[in-house]
Amino acid sequence: MGKKLYVGGLSYSTTEDNLHGLFSQAGSVDSVKIITDRDTGRSKGFGFVEMSTEDAAQSAIEQFDGKDFEGRKLTVNEARPQAPRENRGGGGHRGHGGPSGGGGRGPRY
Repeated sequence: MGKKLYVGGLSYSTTEDNLHGLFSQAGSVDSVKIITDRDTGRSKGFGFVEMSTEDAAQSAIEQFDGKDFEGRKLTVNEARPQAPRENRGGGGHRGHGGPSGGGGRGPRY
Protein backbone atom coordinates (compact mmCIF):
# COMPACT_ATOMS: atom_id res chain seq x y z
CA MET A 1 0.00 0.00 0.00
CA GLY A 2 1.18 3.52 -0.81
CA LYS A 3 2.13 6.25 1.59
CA LYS A 4 0.56 9.71 1.38
CA LEU A 5 2.80 12.74 1.88
CA TYR A 6 1.86 16.32 2.66
CA VAL A 7 3.72 18.85 0.50
CA GLY A 8 3.58 22.47 1.62
CA GLY A 9 5.24 25.66 0.44
CA LEU A 10 4.27 25.16 -3.19
CA SER A 11 4.41 28.04 -5.62
CA TYR A 12 0.91 29.05 -6.75
CA SER A 13 2.03 28.26 -10.30
CA THR A 14 3.18 24.69 -9.55
CA THR A 15 1.25 22.10 -11.54
CA GLU A 16 0.44 18.53 -10.59
CA ASP A 17 2.59 17.39 -13.54
CA ASN A 18 5.59 19.38 -12.23
CA LEU A 19 5.14 17.94 -8.75
CA HIS A 20 4.78 14.41 -10.15
CA GLY A 21 8.02 14.87 -12.10
CA LEU A 22 9.88 15.99 -9.00
CA PHE A 23 8.65 13.21 -6.72
CA SER A 24 9.16 10.50 -9.34
CA GLN A 25 12.89 11.09 -8.79
CA ALA A 26 12.43 9.44 -5.37
CA GLY A 27 10.37 6.47 -6.58
CA SER A 28 7.07 5.44 -8.10
CA VAL A 29 4.26 7.99 -7.63
CA ASP A 30 0.66 6.75 -7.37
CA SER A 31 -1.11 10.12 -7.32
CA VAL A 32 -0.63 13.87 -6.98
CA LYS A 33 -3.27 16.37 -5.83
CA ILE A 34 -2.71 20.11 -5.42
CA ILE A 35 -5.41 21.64 -3.23
CA THR A 36 -7.23 24.58 -4.81
CA ASP A 37 -9.69 27.17 -3.57
CA ARG A 38 -13.15 26.03 -4.62
CA ASP A 39 -14.28 29.57 -5.49
CA THR A 40 -11.27 30.85 -7.42
CA GLY A 41 -9.63 27.60 -8.55
CA ARG A 42 -6.28 29.03 -7.41
CA SER A 43 -3.76 26.79 -5.66
CA LYS A 44 -3.70 27.05 -1.87
CA GLY A 45 0.06 26.36 -1.91
CA PHE A 46 -0.05 22.78 -0.67
CA GLY A 47 -0.98 19.33 -1.84
CA PHE A 48 -0.55 15.61 -1.41
CA VAL A 49 1.64 13.07 -3.17
CA GLU A 50 1.01 9.36 -2.74
CA MET A 51 4.12 7.26 -3.20
CA SER A 52 3.85 3.59 -4.16
CA THR A 53 5.99 2.26 -1.31
CA GLU A 54 7.07 3.18 2.19
CA ASP A 55 10.70 3.31 1.00
CA ALA A 56 9.85 5.72 -1.84
CA ALA A 57 7.95 7.94 0.61
CA GLN A 58 10.86 8.02 3.05
CA SER A 59 13.25 8.78 0.21
CA ALA A 60 11.03 11.66 -0.97
CA ILE A 61 10.90 13.16 2.52
CA GLU A 62 14.69 12.97 2.83
CA GLN A 63 15.30 14.40 -0.66
CA PHE A 64 12.70 17.17 -0.83
CA ASP A 65 11.90 18.45 2.68
CA GLY A 66 13.48 21.91 2.85
CA LYS A 67 14.44 21.84 -0.85
CA ASP A 68 13.91 24.89 -3.05
CA PHE A 69 11.40 24.12 -5.83
CA GLU A 70 10.16 26.77 -8.25
CA GLY A 71 11.39 29.53 -5.95
CA ARG A 72 9.78 28.21 -2.74
CA LYS A 73 11.08 26.05 0.10
CA LEU A 74 9.12 22.80 0.32
CA THR A 75 7.81 21.15 3.46
CA VAL A 76 7.41 17.41 2.97
CA ASN A 77 6.21 15.02 5.66
CA GLU A 78 3.89 12.13 6.24
CA ALA A 79 0.28 13.22 5.80
CA ARG A 80 -1.94 12.98 8.86
CA PRO A 81 -5.38 11.41 8.48
CA GLN A 82 -8.06 13.96 7.67
CA ALA A 83 -10.01 15.00 10.75
CA PRO A 84 -13.77 14.54 10.52
CA ARG A 85 -15.49 17.74 9.45
CA GLU A 86 -17.91 19.20 11.90
CA ASN A 87 -21.43 19.99 10.80
CA ARG A 88 -21.63 23.75 10.54
CA GLY A 89 -25.43 23.88 10.57
CA GLY A 90 -25.91 24.82 6.91
CA GLY A 91 -29.01 23.63 5.10
CA GLY A 92 -31.55 21.32 6.62
CA HIS A 93 -34.14 22.62 9.06
CA ARG A 94 -34.85 26.29 8.72
CA GLY A 95 -37.03 28.59 10.69
CA HIS A 96 -36.86 27.11 14.16
CA GLY A 97 -34.64 29.87 15.51
CA GLY A 98 -32.28 27.47 17.27
CA PRO A 99 -28.54 28.01 17.71
CA SER A 100 -27.71 26.61 14.29
CA GLY A 101 -31.08 27.29 12.70
CA GLY A 102 -30.44 30.44 10.77
CA GLY A 103 -33.31 32.50 9.45
CA GLY A 104 -36.92 32.22 10.46
CA ARG A 105 -38.71 33.57 13.46
CA GLY A 106 -37.74 32.03 16.72
CA PRO A 107 -38.66 32.96 20.27
CA ARG A 108 -37.69 36.51 21.24
CA TYR A 109 -36.34 37.08 24.69
